[in-house]
Amino acid sequence: MFTEIINSDCVDYLNKYNGDKFDLTFLDPPFNQKKDYRQHDDNMREEKYWEWMELVCKLAYENSAQGAAIYFMQREKNTRHVLQALDSSGWTFQNLIIWRKTTSAVPNRYRYGKHYQIIAFYTKGKKPKVFNRLRIDPPLLETYKYSRPNGLFATDVWDDIREMTSGYLAGDEPLRNELGERVHKQQSPIHLLLRVILSSTNIDDLVFDPFAGTGTTLIVAKQLQRRSLGVENDKINEFYINKRLNILRSSDDINRYRDYYRFTKNLENIWPKTEK
Repeated sequence: MFTEIINSDCVDYLNKYNGDKFDLTFLDPPFNQKKDYRQHDDNMREEKYWEWMELVCKLAYENSAQGAAIYFMQREKNTRHVLQALDSSGWTFQNLIIWRKTTSAVPNRYRYGKHYQIIAFYTKGKKPKVFNRLRIDPPLLETYKYSRPNGLFATDVWDDIREMTSGYLAGDEPLRNELGERVHKQQSPIHLLLRVILSSTNIDDLVFDPFAGTGTTLIVAKQLQRRSLGVENDKINEFYINKRLNILRSSDDINRYRDYYRFTKNLENIWPKTEK
């Protein structure tokens, strides 16, 4: 299965791209939070940052197939900017997904603590090329007397996917270097990309990630037998992505989530079984 990571600036790469059209783009850029990245200024002027985001959305649109999907993840306070960037670049709104976190921020003097991120789901044109209606099997709520014999449909509130935390609750999924330090400032969980890719692609579709980071999009796409293409401007990140792709860690194995989606009608067609 075709999987490629390119060391480049994503705008430069997209301006020259002439390959197959993308069926899905997952956009999880730096959030402009003044974090210390090796190859990126995370303290851009707000106007300049959103001009950049709009350009990435526009170039992804131009290189996407009709009906292709884009998922743009950002901080909740930037919702209007995200929607404006996607609207202005030609994409068509489908859902605003609320990814509810396990942990929350402490409230400050003026507002409530933050407990979620947003993921804007748009498509190229009104009708998606692919939309697989996933059924999940979350734990039974205390207010429910009986379990659901066929699970329930995933909605636009994702409160069943645990974020990547630090410290005691970090687990073994965060990608680390030989000193035990995190390779990247931010890393999306395997389960998040699993839901995105399962929902909006079929086998052999092309998945694109312009900010590949630690390569989670490519790791999931490869296991689901989707073609994937990632762009990452940091050579150290690129090195660890290739290492991660070559040796599948147990924490990256998506099969641990298969039973959770067992009630999805066409699961065998969109999630091929593989030997462990």
